[in-house]
Amino acid sequence: MRVLVIGSGGREHALVWKLSQSPLVTEIFVAPGNGGMNMDKVSCVPVQADDIIGLVKLAREKKVDLVVPGPEAALTLGIADALETAGIACFGPDRYCAQLEGSKAFAKEVMNKSGVPTAACAVFDNADEAKNFIRKHKGGLVVKADGLAAGKGVIVCHTPEEAIDAIDVIMTQKTFGNSGSTVVVEELLQGEEVSLLCLCDGEHAVPLPSAQDHKAAYDNDEGPNTGGMGAYSPAPILPDEELEKMTDLVIRPVLKHLAAKGHPFVGVLYAGLMMTADGPRVLEYNVRFGDPECQPLLSRLDSDLLSIMLAAVKGELSPELVRFTPKSAVGVVITAEGYPGSYEKGMPIDGIEDAEKLPEVVVFHSGTKIADGRLVASGGRILCVTALGDDLASARDKAYEGVSRINLPGSRFRKDIGMKGIVRLEQLKTGK
Repeated sequence: MRVLVIGSGGREHALVWKLSQSPLVTEIFVAPGNGGMNMDKVSCVPVQADDIIGLVKLAREKKVDLVVPGPEAALTLGIADALETAGIACFGPDRYCAQLEGSKAFAKEVMNKSGVPTAACAVFDNADEAKNFIRKHKGGLVVKADGLAAGKGVIVCHTPEEAIDAIDVIMTQKTFGNSGSTVVVEELLQGEEVSLLCLCDGEHAVPLPSAQDHKAAYDNDEGPNTGGMGAYSPAPILPDEELEKMTDLVIRPVLKHLAAKGHPFVGVLYAGLMMTADGPRVLEYNVRFGDPECQPLLSRLDSDLLSIMLAAVKGELSPELVRFTPKSAVGVVITAEGYPGSYEKGMPIDGIEDAEKLPEVVVFHSGTKIADGRLVASGGRILCVTALGDDLASARDKAYEGVSRINLPGSRFRKDIGMKGIVRLEQLKTGK
């Protein structure tokens, strides 16, 4: 079978890496791909992830059997709808369903109608009205740009004054462009975050093991939000025995609601959860694999990914198809020094082959390209060094050993990826 993967980041590299292992795959095209996808059966094609017309044309020309969109932009722009019209299967939701990620206000409405627990909120398209609302509150709030903002359109505010400043940043200064024309202002929840990703076929949902992303730029969750500085799986705060119960609470009601609207959800539905003292609350939904959660999750997957995706698009998904190793996985993202602000590009990268000599270590490329015959950095997030281990601590040690073998000037990484999980496991062991 011929597969088209849309995107150019670490998530897409992981998807290509896993799909290429399927005996069903004869050829994989990636649009546009990156400098690390030089594998057997894989060809990068210079079509951008938001070029819907170009992507459909490419799928037709290459006689593609299945399209796998990686980034949210293609889905919110309607790639699944366009492919359906062209008679080409797509592992991803239609444009209506993609609003779960494309519009935080839409997501809140669906959550409220589906009975999914979430933070109390208010929606505004006028900056002055938003500020007046904020002035009536004490304590912390979260201000979110309604539309897509590459994972950076959420500002956590510990005082009303900070929240008013956030309104200026998003709505007045238009830091996130038109994505900030509408904002969602919600209560600031306290707790630990965890990610629940489920494979969906329109009716059924099969949960993947839990994962935890690290959004903040610096150690100890300090600094501005990023697209993700690393991830690990499983996350002890959401153990395997709780996955079905959590899926019943935050995923299946949404699937039922969307199906009743005539839009069955096919693909990956990802719930970002805050585990509060009062129970879990959904912070947001994504409508695709997370990046970098995808990298450790697919490292743990023992099943044929293409078979799973084909079953989902046919409405035949079953838990028996989805098998994971009991091992843990940790992915550490190496970024350019200035990320998520302005940063340099073009730095040479060495040592990846040395890192991958370590057992069960894979280096996924996020922002790389080949220039003048050598691999160089081309983005803010550059690499994700991912390792399997018998437990979280050993996976973490291997991932950081892999990082230490890579020479990339002008780069940095967080040094505490996975530590929350290790601390929690120790607390569970000691009963403290």
